[in-house]
Amino acid sequence: MTRIVTLGDSITLGMGDPDPSGGWRGWAQHLAAGLPDPELHNLAVLGAQAKHVERDQLPAALELRPDVASVVVGINDTLRAGFDPVRTGQATARTVAALQAGGATVLTMRLPDPARMFGLPAGLARPLSRRMNAVNLELDKVAARYGTLQWDAARDPETYERRNWSVDRLHPNERGHRLIACRLWDSLAAAGFDVAARPDPEPSDPGPTRRDDFWWMATKGTKWFLRRSVDLIPYLLFMAAREALIAPKDWAAAADRAAGAAGAAGVRGAAGVPGVSEAEWLPGIDEAPEPITE
Repeated sequence: MTRIVTLGDSITLGMGDPDPSGGWRGWAQHLAAGLPDPELHNLAVLGAQAKHVERDQLPAALELRPDVASVVVGINDTLRAGFDPVRTGQATARTVAALQAGGATVLTMRLPDPARMFGLPAGLARPLSRRMNAVNLELDKVAARYGTLQWDAARDPETYERRNWSVDRLHPNERGHRLIACRLWDSLAAAGFDVAARPDPEPSDPGPTRRDDFWWMATKGTKWFLRRSVDLIPYLLFMAAREALIAPKDWAAAADRAAGAAGAAGVRGAAGVPGVSEAEWLPGIDEAPEPITE
């Protein structure tokens, strides 16, 4: 038996890949199907940040004593007031260290740039991309220190193909979840881990048509857009204005240098970056759990 425990947020939960029997399926199930005699425990929670994974999900994961564990987290951290990439990295490092101490092979992922997925204008995209680069720098340190099996979704060109994303552009669709499963399966196989058949990269159903996407936007999508109009969009405008008025913080400068480094590939350590928290007065982005039908 191969016991797999997955920790993280809505991407690991499987949002965007509906299970025909109800609920969400996602990359964790597709990956588990490619391992011998799998027993999957998906502990991911909507809206989780790195500190929530450490505090709420890690204790249950350690009790399960997994053979394989995944820690995929960080996107929600970038969308919060008080953003501090160093703290995100520290919480992730403690989570990974504890799982490894329990005997698990740990999978991690460098995260894609949400600004590219949203297709934002440059002025709004820059501060969000800078935050994601800063988080990825910290995730690189974790992977280098603990030797995790890490997939670089940020630099994989297939990550950003529109056909791999749901209509909300926040979550992968079935094809996108299968892409994650295949990349992580490849990492396990290359490391000599005992695997079964590679997950099928092709979706099992044709997916929603443009008419389906239009219907989603006209019904459920309207509520989603209204929520984003009062949280995410104003927050991006705040970050863009703040960037124009105030010099970038140390972590931002380091993220810019990393993003501009030509020919960077694979996992590598990064120089230490002092953490500087942003003002806490700005309310965080609201990502309360939503009905599973959305």
